Parts: sequence; structure tokens; C-alpha cells
Amino acid sequence: MEIVELLKVLYCTPFLLYSCYTDILTRRVTNQVWKLMLMGIALFVANDIMTGGIPALVKLLVSVVIIYVFVYIIFQLGGFGGADAKSLIMLSILFPVYPQIQLLGTYFPLKGVPLIGLFAFSVFGNAVLLTIVVPLGLLVFNLVTLKPGEILERPAYLFVGFKTDISKLLGRHIKLIEEYSLLEGKIHTRFRRGGVEIDEETVKTLEEYAAKGLITRRVWVTPGLPFMIPITLGFIVAVLYGDLIFDLTKLILMNG
Repeated sequence: MEIVELLKVLYCTPFLLYSCYTDILTRRVTNQVWKLMLMGIALFVANDIMTGGIPALVKLLVSVVIIYVFVYIIFQLGGFGGADAKSLIMLSILFPVYPQIQLLGTYFPLKGVPLIGLFAFSVFGNAVLLTIVVPLGLLVFNLVTLKPGEILERPAYLFVGFKTDISKLLGRHIKLIEEYSLLEGKIHTRFRRGGVEIDEETVKTLEEYAAKGLITRRVWVTPGLPFMIPITLGFIVAVLYGDLIFDLTKLILMNG
């Protein structure tokens, strides 16, 4: 049984990694990826039902229904995109119970299976917590690359974006952190939650402001990193380590 769980992990990992790659480049993951992934999943599901019988089928139905309802609600609320939802549904089908693997004398997940053994839930929870990696990574990048004056200019932006030249704005999955407006010969900036879309007209306006000396050529932008990256990291952590939220909750209760 453990070897089957290991094969499941090895099977779906390339699909998740490829989804991250294409999501970063184009901000979408073609449905062909999920259709191809589902073909292989069907073989694992058939094996689980043949070896586990009715109990295995019940666990599969419970996992799929709960996760489907959950991701549908989050998707409708705009919490994440279609690829994120589909990836979690695929995981709920492939792993109706939390995978337990023994490899080279070590049992995974290292922290054991959480009380609520819905694997896709653990992946999602891990993904949410791991999103903290992004602002920390931006902070380190900014501290290394920015000049002291730029660091002090907008300290709060160090966690959500970086500075780049106006000429490099187009063709990238980024947004302006601030909205620029010209009033009485002076530039006024205002933080925009969610960022400001960048198009040719936006760049042209900024170029004009920079040519007149009203702004510097380097402006603050924020990257639009897809949630597929935290989901994939959350999957790997769930398999190797366990459920971060469950483990964190236990730590808080034990020390509370």
C-alpha cells in the first residue's frame, strides 16, 4: 500500500510543477493538463477500490464532495483561480486519505497524519501559510538590491514589491503599487490595493513624467505570483512533513 502512495506522489508531482511553470508564464493552465492527469488518476482510483472495496469508495466520495464544495465556494468568492481549484480537486481524488510512506527507514509525513485526514485540506492550509515566503523573499531581494535611500522611501513596500525601470514595465506579470496623478504641476501618488494595471498608455504617461523630472525612472511594482506555487509547495510539505496548521495549533495549545 505504501508503494502505491509513493507512486501517486511521483505521478502527480510533475503535473503540479508544470502547472506552476505555465501559470507563471501565461497566468493560465490548459485543461489538457488536468485531463491528462485524470487519466492516470483513474488507474489509481480503480486499484484503490478493487483493493479497498466499499470503504475505499466511501472515503473517495467524502473527500471529493467536501473538497469540491470548499473550492467552489472559495473560487466564487475570488479566492483563487480555476487552476488552483482543479489542482485541489485532483488531489482529493488521488488522495482520499492522507498518504503515509516509508522510505529508507523513515516514515512520512514526519509529523504524522492530522486528525482531519483530508489531504487536499492540508495542502491548501500549508499553501496559505507558505505564502509568507513571498513577502520575505521580496524583503531580502530589496535589502540586497536597493540603495539606502530607496529602502527608506517606502519601507512597507519592501514586503509587497520591488523597483524597476519604466522601460521594463511592459510584457511582465506585474502591476504598479501606486496610482500617479498630476495636480498643479506636482505628482501625487496613492497606494492602490490590488495594484494598477500596466498598459502602453500607462508607460507613456510615466515616461512623460520622468522626462519632465517629476518622477524618477524607477517605480514600485508588485509581482502577480500565481497561487499554484504555494499549492505545489504545500503539497510537498504535506507529503514530507505534514499539516502545518495542525502542527502549529498543537504547539499553541501545548504552550498556552
